[in-house]
Amino acid sequence: MIPFKNLIPLNSQSPQAIYVQLANGLIRLIRSGKLQPGTKLPSIRELAGLMDLHAKTIVAAYGEMVAQDWIYSKPRSGMIVSENLPELKPRSFQETGKGAYSREKSLPKDEVRYKYVINDGFPDPRLAPVPQLLRQYRNEFDDGYTEKISMIIEGAGSPKLRAALAKYLGETRGINAGYGNILISRGAQMAIYIAAALSIRPGDEVMVGDPGYFAANRTFEKMGAKLIRIPVDEEGIDVDQIEKLRKPKLLYIIPHHHHPTTVTLSSARRMKLLSLIRERQFTVIEDDYDYEFHYTHNPILPLASADHGGHVWYIGSITKNLLQSMRVGYLIAPEKVIAEGVNHRRLFDIRGDLLMENALATLYINGSMQRHIRKSLKLYEERRDLFCKLLGNELGDSVSFTIPDGGMAVWTKFNKPYELTKVAPQAVTHGLWMSDGAIYNPSDRNLNALRMGFASMNEKEMAGAFRVLKKVMNL
Repeated sequence: MIPFKNLIPLNSQSPQAIYVQLANGLIRLIRSGKLQPGTKLPSIRELAGLMDLHAKTIVAAYGEMVAQDWIYSKPRSGMIVSENLPELKPRSFQETGKGAYSREKSLPKDEVRYKYVINDGFPDPRLAPVPQLLRQYRNEFDDGYTEKISMIIEGAGSPKLRAALAKYLGETRGINAGYGNILISRGAQMAIYIAAALSIRPGDEVMVGDPGYFAANRTFEKMGAKLIRIPVDEEGIDVDQIEKLRKPKLLYIIPHHHHPTTVTLSSARRMKLLSLIRERQFTVIEDDYDYEFHYTHNPILPLASADHGGHVWYIGSITKNLLQSMRVGYLIAPEKVIAEGVNHRRLFDIRGDLLMENALATLYINGSMQRHIRKSLKLYEERRDLFCKLLGNELGDSVSFTIPDGGMAVWTKFNKPYELTKVAPQAVTHGLWMSDGAIYNPSDRNLNALRMGFASMNEKEMAGAFRVLKKVMNL
């Protein structure tokens, strides 16, 4: 007889039930080969005596093992170890040893605190109208009705925010859309995903900029699309190359501040592209993630504001007006597309945060958001000028860049021999986090360039970041 009591230690102080400990112990004996397939297990009364346990505990343990297919009940024979053992079974979180969940003791990399951060081009959270937003959020919560109605309203988001956005976008961007044309998303990336899911089938060709926005490209490829990479130069995407394609189906474009290069589509190319859209009637996903932040002149109206026959789906971001952790974006498209988008979104996100969305709507309605944008625009322009001045003065011939007309980042190419894959890791050791540029590279070449975000850094932080860069680059 196998010494079950010696081989299966039980701990009455453990939060794990005794019957679960017993079942797991027996399973370990089966896995280790001590209990072979076809072996007859002790009867309930016999095992209860061997383990000094109540018979009900043995019944529960055997029942758990039967449910997991480790054993089965054979008439007039009792419990038998299964001849067809399961290859993998769920294991208790309390189990230890090989195959159990490990306990990570060190902080993940993104939890390490850096003294300086050069990001992709994010807003400064210290400027965000958080007090006003939280006040409105509390008002919505205290009212109680918003939370009640959130149990009914699903999919497209807060009607209050959609109506406020429709009015705001009509006044500032010339987009003629009602709230029924707007779907609120958790950031622009979700809107990109939904638009891609509605428009792409496996094998479809999708035109994208080269270089282009890596997150959108990955989304399209995940949908099974084949990417047709269209060159991007100082005038934006090459529309002549789009014209040469016989039957384009879908174009993803960032005409205002292209990601990653920040260039703006020229007027001539913009007019030609609109003509092609009307003539060939292909779908366009227009990503306009930081429209408000344009410094040299008034922002250029989006493609979606022109006559496009409903073929341009427009994506924007409120996150860029707030802070990176507040994920709010939107998709504007024909009502039929929005209805399909709602059905698709329900598959992975039943409803948004209606309290937050209504609070945001109030900021647009009472003008708080517009005042915040104007204030931020002025400050970000000053920071752009200072950052570019430091970039030229401190790093000199080691980099090349063009002062961007808008956005929150400077597209910066590091010249030889300053390889970003070496510079970035060295900078980290001195308290500066920055990208090594790999995320921006097309599959066929290394650009040795990155977006250097300036909007979230004050003068002191910029100076510190450049001190580190000069040190690690031996300048």
